[in-house]
Amino acid sequence: MNKTLYMNKTVFEIISSIHEDQRGCFRKTFQDSVFRQLGMPVDFSEEYYSVSKKNVLRGLHFQLPPMDHEKIVYCPLGKVMDVVVDLRKKSDSFGQYQIFDLSAEKGNMIYIPKGFAHGFYTLSDEAIMMYKVTSLYSKEHDSGILWSSLGIPWPTTSPILSERDQSFLHLSDFDSPF
Repeated sequence: MNKTLYMNKTVFEIISSIHEDQRGCFRKTFQDSVFRQLGMPVDFSEEYYSVSKKNVLRGLHFQLPPMDHEKIVYCPLGKVMDVVVDLRKKSDSFGQYQIFDLSAEKGNMIYIPKGFAHGFYTLSDEAIMMYKVTSLYSKEHDSGILWSSLGIPWPTTSPILSERDQSFLHLSDFDSPF
């Protein structure tokens, strides 16, 4: 597993080893010793996935304290434009975003610490996104930032969105607890 550091050395892009042969491929998505060495969590509370069609945008999501969590995300099928936004008020990169191309072909994943919003846009006909999180889902603490409020260069100005994702506050109206 290789790593790339972004945004004040807190968001990691992890490139997993890919073993391919005539049957297909095999990828390792988690190794306790590597995660510990990088200071990343190894105790996850939940794991889930989403399936999205082309042009779907999900996000920008996070959970508020005390149910905020660290997150590992990866795309085992398809390709997405993945975005993280720093919501930590005292950070030099507050309000800034970082874009990653996550794909099954590349086999990469992102570690997202507490205090960051996350979202993605589906570039392939269909994509599966896997999530590992360090706290349980809490509807009461579930929140987000409006996808169009940061000047992120999404591939379209009219993505397929949920009503929930359309209702989030603009970043300038959000009082960050992070």
